Amino acid sequence: MPVDIPGFLYAGAVAAGGILGYYRAGSIPSLAAGVLFGSALAYGAYEVSKDPANYSVQLATSSILAGIMGYRFYNSGKIMPAGVVCLLSVAMIVRIAGKATGLTGPRQT
Repeated sequence: MPVDIPGFLYAGAVAAGGILGYYRAGSIPSLAAGVLFGSALAYGAYEVSKDPANYSVQLATSSILAGIMGYRFYNSGKIMPAGVVCLLSVAMIVRIAGKATGLTGPRQT
């Protein structure tokens, strides 16, 4: 069972960002969103670790997060945190799409 290390790192980064937002600004919505999305992403990484074809939770959560943070980045122009989270989310979507289409991973001969 290969562990989805990038998926777990991404989930940890999202959760840590929410905790950091609460610590720095006292933002309870940031804490709630970070922990909620981080937990959903960790569950998605766990599911991908069990079965690489079961990427739907991770893909849906990454897509929602990319949309929300992309919108916030577009409106505010601030790189941190909206731009970085949007970029990480898009990178995860590309990674999942590459795995789903068979462009990455071991070659079948």
